[in-house]
Amino acid sequence: MTVTFATSARSTVGIEWEIMLADRTTGDLVPEAPAILDQIEEQTRHERHTVTGELLTNTIEVTSGVGDTVAAAVDDIADAIALVRTVTDPRDIELLCAGSHPFARWYDQQVTDKTRYHKLIERTQWWGRNMMIWGIHVHVGVEDVAKVFPMINALSAYLPHLQALSASSPFWAGDRTGYASNRALVFQQLPTAGLPWPLESWAEYEAYLADMERTGVMADSTEVRWDIRPAPRWGTIEIRACDGMSTLPELAAVAALVQVLAEHFSRMLDEGRPLPTIQPWFVRENKWRAARYGLDADVIVDRAGRQRPVADHLREVTEALAPLAAELHCAKEFAGVTQILDQGASYARQTRVADAADGDLREVVHHLIREFRGGPTLREVVSVG
Repeated sequence: MTVTFATSARSTVGIEWEIMLADRTTGDLVPEAPAILDQIEEQTRHERHTVTGELLTNTIEVTSGVGDTVAAAVDDIADAIALVRTVTDPRDIELLCAGSHPFARWYDQQVTDKTRYHKLIERTQWWGRNMMIWGIHVHVGVEDVAKVFPMINALSAYLPHLQALSASSPFWAGDRTGYASNRALVFQQLPTAGLPWPLESWAEYEAYLADMERTGVMADSTEVRWDIRPAPRWGTIEIRACDGMSTLPELAAVAALVQVLAEHFSRMLDEGRPLPTIQPWFVRENKWRAARYGLDADVIVDRAGRQRPVADHLREVTEALAPLAAELHCAKEFAGVTQILDQGASYARQTRVADAADGDLREVVHHLIREFRGGPTLREVVSVG
């Protein structure tokens, strides 16, 4: 079986952002995506960005074009959101993003009327119906297919760092879960989701796909739902481990970190140097720790089993790679990683708002709405409360 990896410019960036639609007053999710998409379809036809539906009708996904820089991709996302607001604002529909909605329940939601989604629900049943999760996907262009799996294996050691930075799903169906990213553990219940198999080459990936298709597990490579995967159609590596980011600057920061790490490993390969990896069982343990503790997690950082606080390790990595970020013209966005470390990730901000509101999760939703609009900071929200 041959799977073609498309031609792609090195270290270009693409971003996908899944966004909730909520009632402005109550914060409840609303099934308005089909109507919104109908209204803006003609306007997006010739744009770099796209706006599409997702599994549930309470969700839209905005996607950038191919960006030479993170800033270019983020500008596309901002343009798409501005377009969506021309429809949602007059209808009192708000936009927000997190890995989960604090209090919504699956049985109140509607599945988008598409064959692929109906097939997914038919196969996965209760777990599929519970996929009330929102995330981001960051694509980075890779110019040589031979680099893809060495880079995926090296980047896998940084998935917990990305997951901790983006963690934004501490609540699930009205309950406080005790996890920073409950989404991470819910999503991996789907077939072909979760961490990737530790493949070494493109030929091994082709053999994997052939096995999966021959046994009816999947129809094609688009049904590989790993936390990090090749995207053959686009010629990219796609990071899918992150919860939905609550603000555009945080989205930009994570995208910049992905781009810089990918370019760093690509240069190491150019120089003939082996890429650093850790054992798959360490990768799996790190994923759980990041989901549970977020930026307070200790992660395993090398093959010897050395452990570091993920926040401290992130500061070391960003300091070491800052010159490369400047070369890639994403220094401003890259600095946002440190800002997340300083102010706390979304899960921490949400739980603090809930505490200040005596557990009222509607206040958490309104906090997320304000953050998405670039409104009051957490300190302002808490002080007002």
